[in-house]
Amino acid sequence: MSSDYQLAFDLAPVGLALSRNRFILDCNRHVCEIFGTTRDQLIGQSFLVLYPSADEYERIGARMLPILNATGMYSDNRIMKRFDGRTKGETFWCHVTGRALNRNAPHESGIWIFEDLSASRPVTAELTAREREVAAQLMRGLTSKEIGRALGISHRTVEIYRARLIRKFKASTTADLVQKLMAGE
Repeated sequence: MSSDYQLAFDLAPVGLALSRNRFILDCNRHVCEIFGTTRDQLIGQSFLVLYPSADEYERIGARMLPILNATGMYSDNRIMKRFDGRTKGETFWCHVTGRALNRNAPHESGIWIFEDLSASRPVTAELTAREREVAAQLMRGLTSKEIGRALGISHRTVEIYRARLIRKFKASTTADLVQKLMAGE
């Protein structure tokens, strides 16, 4: 990479990471700030270290694969965790956008953008991995059937998780729940 491109990559106002087979090849300073770590600690690591659980890492990886195959792009809001430092293990909402460099083998190589949403959307309630996934899909405005298709579960199962979320957030309706999720209440 020429020095101008390297400088632009390093100083970009968004978190950038290059990947190969879901391992971090390179990342910029902003990714390190978001995840509370250093570049040396991230290079060569699996993205798994940035997820709250191995199960979420696997499920999100499987969910994004057909979308990357079809469009070459993937984007969502998800809960991730800080890697190191004072806030090790702290979870936070993160907007993630990625582009596969080879749509026929989407995990082979890609470029990923990370945006920390914790200032506007703090994680307040203790949620299970599946509750976090359903909450993220609800914030996108999807119906139970659409969420079920996206997550590979039945719409009735989605409704059970939605009811749990409504109880946990003390919401009166789904719209109230979404408003509380967006506000980080």
